[in-house]
Amino acid sequence: MTEKSKEPCWYVVHTYSGYENKVKDTLEKSIENNGMQDLIFDVRVPVEDVVEIKNGKRVKSQRKVFPGYVLVHMIETTRSWYVVRNTRGVTGFVGPDSKPIALTQDEVDMMLNSEAKSVEFGIAIGERVRILSGPLENFSAIVEDVDTLRGKLTVKVQMFDRETPVEVDLDQVEKED
Repeated sequence: MTEKSKEPCWYVVHTYSGYENKVKDTLEKSIENNGMQDLIFDVRVPVEDVVEIKNGKRVKSQRKVFPGYVLVHMIETTRSWYVVRNTRGVTGFVGPDSKPIALTQDEVDMMLNSEAKSVEFGIAIGERVRILSGPLENFSAIVEDVDTLRGKLTVKVQMFDRETPVEVDLDQVEKED
């Protein structure tokens, strides 16, 4: 390991699952307490905004993009490696033999800019749903297609002795038990 490389790079640190934020906080305190702001610049837990549908209502929350991993922007030295590696909850750097491997700029951009909103429906193709509003209110239907980008479902409704495909908004349906 070189004693001082010139350029700061992003590295991936493996943590115990569920301890990502605790590792981030502990590492930030260690950086401050040890006066290492000139070697370790940033610690991030990549998250994405998620819109989940619960009981027919849209609920916004955040979800970790890479559970069990934290990104660290640092200049790799023996001292910075030691501080990160010996932070409680850290199991090691991602790389061969736990030796840090710097991420490429494309990888960093992809990991840190994953702010695309995703929708988690909790409804799968083939499941039975009840329509909550609109002209088909209280009809029972079977999910035929899920369009996550538009927040729409195509469902088959039994009408006039035949199945009719209908497109509905996600918040217009709820799962039947």
